[in-house]
Amino acid sequence: MKEKSLNSEDMEWKEAPGYPGGTKIKVLREAEEAKTFLLKLPKGFHMEAHSHLTTEEHFVLEGEYQSGGKVYGPGAYRLIPAHVSHGPFTTKKETIILVIRESPALDQHHPEYKV
Repeated sequence: MKEKSLNSEDMEWKEAPGYPGGTKIKVLREAEEAKTFLLKLPKGFHMEAHSHLTTEEHFVLEGEYQSGGKVYGPGAYRLIPAHVSHGPFTTKKETIILVIRESPALDQHHPEYKV
């Protein structure tokens, strides 16, 4: 693995395939063993509960989302183990989340992210 530096402010938001319309993504790192990305959820976002074959981490940077009867706002961190259902997810305002996934090639929920 090589060191990588970038400024996400210099990157453009792109449509996030496999997510509800209006969801945007900035991929920070994509490797065989992991994927790190910023996800911008639009106001009114809704995604049903689902699980992954891999561990997923969320860190809320801006806004907030609701999931499982809880509200996750700025600074909230979640570690979601593989095979654990999480969601549904909703937002009342635009929200930006840092998402870290282990082994994206194994992720069946978003197969378009295979390496």
